[in-house]
Amino acid sequence: MTIQVDKPGLLTLLQDAGRYGYQKYGVIVSGAMDSFAHRTANLLVGNGPAEATMEMTVIGPTLTFEEAALIAVCGSNLNPRIGSEPLPLWRPVWVPAGTTLVCGSSRQGCRSYLAVAGGFDVPAVMGSYATYLRAGIGGYAGRALRPGDRLRAGRPTRAGEFIKARIRRGAVAGAAFDTVNWSVSRELIPAYAESPEIRITEGSQYALFDEASREALGTAVYRVQPASDRMGYRLAGERLQLIEPLEMVSEPVTFGTVQVPPDGQPIVLMADRQTTGGYPKIAQVISADLPLLAQAHVGSEIRFRMVSLQEAQEKALLVGLSLQVMEKSIQMYFSQGG
Repeated sequence: MTIQVDKPGLLTLLQDAGRYGYQKYGVIVSGAMDSFAHRTANLLVGNGPAEATMEMTVIGPTLTFEEAALIAVCGSNLNPRIGSEPLPLWRPVWVPAGTTLVCGSSRQGCRSYLAVAGGFDVPAVMGSYATYLRAGIGGYAGRALRPGDRLRAGRPTRAGEFIKARIRRGAVAGAAFDTVNWSVSRELIPAYAESPEIRITEGSQYALFDEASREALGTAVYRVQPASDRMGYRLAGERLQLIEPLEMVSEPVTFGTVQVPPDGQPIVLMADRQTTGGYPKIAQVISADLPLLAQAHVGSEIRFRMVSLQEAQEKALLVGLSLQVMEKSIQMYFSQGG
């Protein structure tokens, strides 16, 4: 099955869960910014967790499916449509051969993920399909998609074939596409918001910031700046200051680390973060809220709320449980014939 890129959108990449095990060599993890939407899209088409999805940012692409395909789109609403029909989000969809999917601009949030049954047939680099733009590796030729690119899909799993068969069994003659009469429960989807509240835990150097800065971190509003990208979100708001100057040796950083450079304006490290950082770390975004942060766009207002490590761990477990429940529910629905 082949997909042709008619228009690439603003920034459309192939991403997976990330490239792990190579940070000691200076190779970044990368991967999907919104891991929940990425993982859910794969689940809906029967893919395993290692398959890549198409990460679409702010303005989505126009794609032509040269053969029929089972797809799912999750995350921000980029107003995808086939002809005049809106494509439903958060559910499996069967599109016939010759279908052109047109995506627009985001209504809320900024990233959407398209999965195709069987995943995208591209070479794995260091065990991952993730696109690392600065190094030009992974994904589709190590770069963002361009007009005229042609992507091949792999062979669907047994689960993907089963989902496809069930949808086709209830197909409506002449419809632009076929789908199911349900979608992922709103209770399971992250509470995407234009101005999200992001939960954090104390960073390694939290105690070295003055009292006013520690208080501001939990009360001030920070705005995402234009210089933000997949590597990090630069924020502007109340200045954060150390009690006294600090000389630091670079330390490991991770997705969601909140660093404070000398200008006092925090930077939240994202999926394409560097492997180490030398700025003091005031906080760490909890893993359960990384999808909310990933959907913030330039101009979004962000508020932070400090939580305990125990609460952060509990929320992470709940996200994992939600994905397990979702997977089992999908399996049960289709195994019982819909």
